[in-house]
Amino acid sequence: MSAFYLTLIAVLFSGLGARDQMTVADLSHRRTRRVAVLLIGAILSIGTAAFAGWAATLIAPLMQPPARVFLCALALFFAGAESLVLKPRVGKGEPTHSLVAVAVVLSIHQLTDSPRFVIFGIAVATNAPETVAGGGALGGIVLLAIAWALPRYVLNPKVRIARGFIGVGFLLLGSYVALRALNLVG
Repeated sequence: MSAFYLTLIAVLFSGLGARDQMTVADLSHRRTRRVAVLLIGAILSIGTAAFAGWAATLIAPLMQPPARVFLCALALFFAGAESLVLKPRVGKGEPTHSLVAVAVVLSIHQLTDSPRFVIFGIAVATNAPETVAGGGALGGIVLLAIAWALPRYVLNPKVRIARGFIGVGFLLLGSYVALRALNLVG
């Protein structure tokens, strides 16, 4: 069960201020809180976490344990880079009230964001994709529920600053894990 909790915590950190969370917070702040937006986000969180876990099942059996750990390090590094490079845009306003459009936007955000990189990396390293995907899905749902229920707190500019520090932390963590996988540090 440690992979479940590790992934849950990693997703909560890497998803703070992520594009999908900011989109849900912006929608909830600008309009009335629609439960359908939260349900769509939760379903997509489950689906994208399952997809990351499934992708890991294709890769992990082909690799030796040190290579799996190194791939996890790369995923952590990419998660950190994504947190620093791709800044969520808020305040633009959605041009439509369509739930289909919300679903498309959220799915694109989630398929290319830090938490899914983290889920994939941990699933490959631990070779426990179902457990990791479960922890990642729960973390994604919690992040979106916070954005939906407390949009003012999520839209606070301090969250973006914290996201930058978290991104640097993931870059450093990815570098350290890579060095460990290469046996360059003890």
